[in-house]
Amino acid sequence: MAESPGIARVRGVLSPVVTPFDMELRPDVRRFVRHCRWLLAQGVGLAVFGTNSEANSLCVAEKIALLENLVDAGLPPERMMPGTGCCAFPDSVELTRAAVRLGCAGVLMLPPFYYKSVPDEGLFRSYAKIIERVGDSRLRIYLYHIPPVSQVPISLALIERLLRVYPGTIAGIKDSSGDWNNTRAMLERFQPRGFNVFAGNEHFLLDTMKLGGAGCISALANVNGGAIARLYREWKSIDAQQQQAALDDVRSAFAKFPMIPALKAAIAHFGDDPAWTTVRPPLVALTTEQCAALMNVTPANFEIAAT
Repeated sequence: MAESPGIARVRGVLSPVVTPFDMELRPDVRRFVRHCRWLLAQGVGLAVFGTNSEANSLCVAEKIALLENLVDAGLPPERMMPGTGCCAFPDSVELTRAAVRLGCAGVLMLPPFYYKSVPDEGLFRSYAKIIERVGDSRLRIYLYHIPPVSQVPISLALIERLLRVYPGTIAGIKDSSGDWNNTRAMLERFQPRGFNVFAGNEHFLLDTMKLGGAGCISALANVNGGAIARLYREWKSIDAQQQQAALDDVRSAFAKFPMIPALKAAIAHFGDDPAWTTVRPPLVALTTEQCAALMNVTPANFEIAAT
């Protein structure tokens, strides 16, 4: 599939946008749109339906409806990279088609993750079937490598094969392996070929930029996006290492708690909106004691604004 002209590759800082729910555990569209608008104002793109979006607790119809609501609200689809990888490839096809139809810049695609120890051949066939059934030259896929969660890695050999067969469609990767050597190998091997490598969180942002990377896609961009986006813009500046250290302090504070409930607790606290603490089962919201502890360990230079 040849590359369609005029479609820019995504770069910068993106957030796997946390999904608010109402009292009936339905997606809260009003809060969702408002948070996405605030993220864009911070210089952060929208990787909706990522891991920290509780994406695998949302059905396909809910995701498509949320995407449509964002576009209807006037938010730019060229700043969106929705997660569309599902266990069942027809679901991935349906969600990916919707993202392309709505004009999203790309999609972030998990491999089918229920079956473990599958060979690269099986993963290649899965991606190939999705690409062929979507059948649209505008499609840009950013692979999602997160073996600590999915237990289904995306190997360098698989990336090489996908790039060879679908050079205009396989656009990049989010590497959430937590292994800098793996990220560096992707950067050195594939970034020069126009394959955009995103660090899986801001801890590796400065190192990624030094090797020509595209940016990062990070949970903490939900609450500290302005500071992360600043380092992306200023990674060559004299204080870049100090900026990186400050970002690491914030991540260390949140790492003491379950990430999704902690992000929602922070948004609820700083936005003075307790409804944000709601999570879908099987996740559990932070306790009152945990919320207080989170606010106590939040660094003084933590940059968050109410949504």
